[in-house]
Amino acid sequence: MHACVSCEGFPLTIQIFCGKDYDNHHFLELMKDVKIRTDGRPRTRPLEVLADPAYDDVKIRQYLRSRRIQSNIPMNPRNTKTRKRGRPTRFDSVSYNRRGAIERFFGWLKMRFRRLVIRYERLNVVFKGLLDIACFMVSWKKI
Repeated sequence: MHACVSCEGFPLTIQIFCGKDYDNHHFLELMKDVKIRTDGRPRTRPLEVLADPAYDDVKIRQYLRSRRIQSNIPMNPRNTKTRKRGRPTRFDSVSYNRRGAIERFFGWLKMRFRRLVIRYERLNVVFKGLLDIACFMVSWKKI
């Protein structure tokens, strides 16, 4: 499961991918599905993206910079084998602490809907349907 969650804990988009793939391979697909509800047309560009060090990749940072989205991604210790040259990446530890919303969201999913933790369904359509229902229930509880 890969999710994009607002700071209030509401899921913006959620997708399922193969478990063998790295997390950062599907980041761009997940960001293309983000729709933030407003009074008019939904926005597709969030102001800031908070992600864990697994998403520390040059492609991801270039994508966010090209769309004028602030990235708040800490440096991955595995990527620092060689000394990097140039402008240092942006990291604000105060705003990074708001990333707890995504951890709480996955905690709510895994505690309330145990069937999502161990995937029993063989079809992706059935699993995605259960995941959508679980996201609706979490959002309904917060409202």
